[in-house]
Amino acid sequence: MRWNLRLTAANKGVWKASELQRNLAKHGLVISAGKMSGLWSGQPVSLKLEDLDGICVVLGREIGDLLIPEPEKVSRPGQAETERAAVGAGIPTPAVIPKRRDGRSLPPE
Repeated sequence: MRWNLRLTAANKGVWKASELQRNLAKHGLVISAGKMSGLWSGQPVSLKLEDLDGICVVLGREIGDLLIPEPEKVSRPGQAETERAAVGAGIPTPAVIPKRRDGRSLPPE
């Protein structure tokens, strides 16, 4: 899913995160500056459905305007194994050499 808050807000005439934050507060949804920054500038890690509902009400939009599906990013059964085999095919992997955690070298072989 792709988060589309900024474009959706811009279509409604809201150009700043602080403006949206004030409008949300008027509707009883108080969001901290840090969380608002995360919602505004990127892909949120988590979002309560109640908050999502409030954002939709304030912007006068539907959930489908804020969340855009990206079905091409979903792996399908059997697809992952084929891609993994193709990525590393024919390329030798380097040997793993253990290292001590205390910074000292290992004894010679």
